[in-house]
Amino acid sequence: MTQTAERVRVIESQVLSNDWYLLKKTIFDFRRADGTWQRQQRETYDRGNGATLLLYHPAQRRVVLTRQFRFPAFVNGHDGMLVEAPAGLLDQATPEQRIRAEVEEETGYRVGEVRKVFEAFMSPGSVTEKLHFFVAEYDASLKVSNGGGLEAEGEDIEVLELPFDDALAMVRRGEIVDGKTIMLLQYAAIHLFPANAGAP
Repeated sequence: MTQTAERVRVIESQVLSNDWYLLKKTIFDFRRADGTWQRQQRETYDRGNGATLLLYHPAQRRVVLTRQFRFPAFVNGHDGMLVEAPAGLLDQATPEQRIRAEVEEETGYRVGEVRKVFEAFMSPGSVTEKLHFFVAEYDASLKVSNGGGLEAEGEDIEVLELPFDDALAMVRRGEIVDGKTIMLLQYAAIHLFPANAGAP
């Protein structure tokens, strides 16, 4: 099997924006499966990689999520207030380091052991970001602050502690529409709370 790198020839790359993150337009030739070369053009948005984590309480069958305003969802017809698992960009830290810090900033829980469960590209047609998915147990003893995020970064985060079954029902009702959060809740339904393996 030919290495994919041998099937791609970059012709030209142009920076369209480097304000918040990096948006590029690239023209390249791609060798198709039949051996012919085809010229293509793509725009890629590079914001770095990230991490996300689901806090869960196995005995009480509860999870901790957040609610915050997301402008891109707002301009696409949603009210913008998304229920999500805590997450953040790596910013030169390891995924484990970054997600511990993000969880504490957003939820107020200082977690110790975190367990990585998988990785995923969330929008590979245009965004370069790869997300590292984690889970971690929590209880009241780990609560060190009210959370809420960093005001300097425009964060105004509400912390939600929910019964796990209620969170799954919110997915079914369309009240949780964030992809990473749905993926983590599905993982939990299969692996952390297996009585709900048939949930969405």
